[in-house]
Amino acid sequence: MWRLLILRHFKQRSPGKVLFDLVCAHLNLVEGDYFGLEYQDQRKMTVWLDLLKPTLKQIRRPKNTILRFVVKFFPPDHTQLLEELTRYLFALQIKRDLACGRLICNDTSAALMVSHIIQSEIGDFDETQSWQHLLHNKYLPDQDAIRDEIIDCHREHVGQTPAESDYQLLEIARRLEMYGVRLHPAKDREGTKLSLAVANSGVLVFQGNTKINSFNWSKIRKLSFKRKRFLIKLRADPTNAHHDTLEFAMASRDCCKVFWKICVEYHAFFRLFEEPKPKPKPILFTRGSSFRFSGRTQKQIIDYVKDSEPKKVPFERCSVPPSPGSEKSSLGGPHVAVNGNGSVNGQRMGRTAVLGAEQSAEIQPLSPLTSPLLTEAGYVRNDEEDEARRKKFPTDKAYFIAKELLTTERTYLNDLQVITESFHSAVGKDEAFPDSVKSLISANYDPVYKFHQGFLKETEQRLAQWSGRSNAHIKGDYQRIGDVLLKNIQGLRQLTIHLQKHSECLVELERACRSSRKVETLCRDFEQQRVCYLPLNIFLLRPLHRLLHYKLILERLCKHYPPTHDDFRDCRAALADISEMVLQLQGIMMKMENFQKLIELKKDLTGVEDLISPGREFIRLGCLSKLSGKGLQQRMFFLFSDCLVYTSRGMTPSNQFKVHGQLPLYGMTIRESEEEWGVPHSFTLFGQRQSVVVAASCTSEMERWVEDIRMAIDLAEQSSSLNNDLLSTSLSDNKLSEDGGGEQESEDELGGSRSSLERQGHRGNTTVHVCWHRNTSVSMVDFSIAVENQLSGNLLRKFKNSNGWQKLWVVFTNFSLFFYKSHQDDYPLASLPLLGYSVTVPSESENIHKDYVFKLHFKSHVYYFRSESEYTFERWVYSNRGKYRNAISYNVL
Repeated sequence: MWRLLILRHFKQRSPGKVLFDLVCAHLNLVEGDYFGLEYQDQRKMTVWLDLLKPTLKQIRRPKNTILRFVVKFFPPDHTQLLEELTRYLFALQIKRDLACGRLICNDTSAALMVSHIIQSEIGDFDETQSWQHLLHNKYLPDQDAIRDEIIDCHREHVGQTPAESDYQLLEIARRLEMYGVRLHPAKDREGTKLSLAVANSGVLVFQGNTKINSFNWSKIRKLSFKRKRFLIKLRADPTNAHHDTLEFAMASRDCCKVFWKICVEYHAFFRLFEEPKPKPKPILFTRGSSFRFSGRTQKQIIDYVKDSEPKKVPFERCSVPPSPGSEKSSLGGPHVAVNGNGSVNGQRMGRTAVLGAEQSAEIQPLSPLTSPLLTEAGYVRNDEEDEARRKKFPTDKAYFIAKELLTTERTYLNDLQVITESFHSAVGKDEAFPDSVKSLISANYDPVYKFHQGFLKETEQRLAQWSGRSNAHIKGDYQRIGDVLLKNIQGLRQLTIHLQKHSECLVELERACRSSRKVETLCRDFEQQRVCYLPLNIFLLRPLHRLLHYKLILERLCKHYPPTHDDFRDCRAALADISEMVLQLQGIMMKMENFQKLIELKKDLTGVEDLISPGREFIRLGCLSKLSGKGLQQRMFFLFSDCLVYTSRGMTPSNQFKVHGQLPLYGMTIRESEEEWGVPHSFTLFGQRQSVVVAASCTSEMERWVEDIRMAIDLAEQSSSLNNDLLSTSLSDNKLSEDGGGEQESEDELGGSRSSLERQGHRGNTTVHVCWHRNTSVSMVDFSIAVENQLSGNLLRKFKNSNGWQKLWVVFTNFSLFFYKSHQDDYPLASLPLLGYSVTVPSESENIHKDYVFKLHFKSHVYYFRSESEYTFERWVYSNRGKYRNAISYNVL
């Protein structure tokens, strides 16, 4: 928390926004809209400075009024805070809330949070220093009782940077029930003492410090107050036991109005796309309050930071601050002081400490449009040293093909480890998880994992010998890889019986999830762990996909080698063996891929049952605009072999898409209709029950949809009869009104806009959501091509405005780049979904005077990547071309 005295030179007739903007500019704070200025008015009530009203009308005694710069809007997930300075200020707020007893939690959480605070302030654990620091600084009202626990926790944070400590502190705090809660005393109709609070999700009701009820914004029709009564009007819901209107008595009309205002602001900030426009002033009479939210909404902040890419300015932390509440400030003259978190005392904050990449790299993107949050500092390589190092290694293309085998094998083994170790550890001790499924997975994946451990070791040894990093090359010719591949592929054939069982593993795991909510929760919780960087079921497909990779690598080697080369015979024999295995298992793999895709889509859709049914195949998903009485509305379409389903983004915590309607393909016709409707790239679908007009974002997108829909119609026509079952839905009416729109918000919902900003849940970064954000589509063919072009290895990465190159281990899979410090890391630092990106080579004007550099760009986001050879450059660039033929544009010169 910050304390700020009104500056004497500030023009008090100016609106509050002028003062607030001065504070944010003073701090170089880009995401300032999460914060506010609060003060005590003449009624001794704590209120927020209204940004639209003149300051003089709000603060009657400015010389005696202290404004505090504090967090006003608490997002549900701290990773939505894109700037490190913002997260640091949030950490200071959490620290203050702990110290004053506002953030109530159990002793374990309290001790862990304080340990992270201490780590950020004094660094790594030192017994004497840590004890002394706790003795002289009070972080909790009852700190002495858990001092030993704090010390024990601090001992575990060795090497953790201040930025990482902030991250961990916020990660713990956001899960607490009292996180960001400001209680407003009230009573219900029976006179029971309660408290009301507002959060990003809606209005909360507390009894003491226990939350007893919550009302989501989607369920609230209107909030109002009348004298001392605060009223919550709910939407009609036959399943809801509550009255249509809930009434709470507060201490005074002013108390009601203060709480009503913060509700209006919270709703607008978290739910609206943009700042609400002022209502026109009535000519004769006024009715109700003219108060409205002023400032950027959360979506506008995220879009601004994302699109403008403001330069990250380093800032100075205070290493050992005074105890909370111990600050002293002079009341005479311009003054700025950090309250218990570091002193500024009228001086502009220093900006000297540059934080390394590891300090913020664990932060995941808020949305699929967010780029990896890796800072420019750290891992900067010396170009001369890099060139000298490169010249020491072989330049033969075969070496780099073999090196691709090594790098992708490392990633493959890590992916197997997710199943054999991480997942087994997560569910192994839980009695709810069926032993039969556990045994089935272990029996058929553990032998594969053990085999590839040996395969990887042999490959590493051979590449070390080939590159001259060991003395073994003196004793023989080790500049080949065919013999290693032939030996291990012949050994891999002995595991065919286990590979054939992998489809059964996938089916039984899904059956267990359907049968038990507890098992489903276990799997969902595991997917949220950082080590599970892809949907769980994708890892089960990895062994079969890996066979394709071996086949492609061997094809490249055989194409490169002349028939007389020593390595050619072994490579050709290995290629024959692996081709036979692929042919034998291809049918199983295709069924598994379709089944896995239907499983994932089931998680992304709500309002539909029995999505996974015999004979149904997934074909394409993506964004189209649907023409209705309201005009063109963005919809997400899912094309299957028997029907076309259209949806909109729902209002569930997990960001699922809500089914609006479905069109059977049997008997459907399709016609381009741009001239008929005057809508570019539009076409009409004529079904037996209804017709739908849709428009694509561009000509190429329209052509892909039309081609796939026509193909699907032909397949449906070849079936013996119309499948009347379609998709069973849980909606009372299969087709919702597009004119009224069940997903639209009421005009009187806090006087807000009809467009809402949905909160990102744990499924906010799936392919479906990326397609939604970037208005594109992908097909099952694209997914299959993507499997063949998975890639991993070291790349040098550079930002648009930076000078140094940063070395990263990069994994290219599932339409995304995943960034690691090294191949030994258990989980990625960040990810970059590539749907919608273009890949080119830098132009002369960009002054990238290096070899083998390619450029990825989307809107204002630009990244340069540098590979080590011509072969690896072509693989990274052209594997993208194959992988994203329908979703990424190319200008490779």
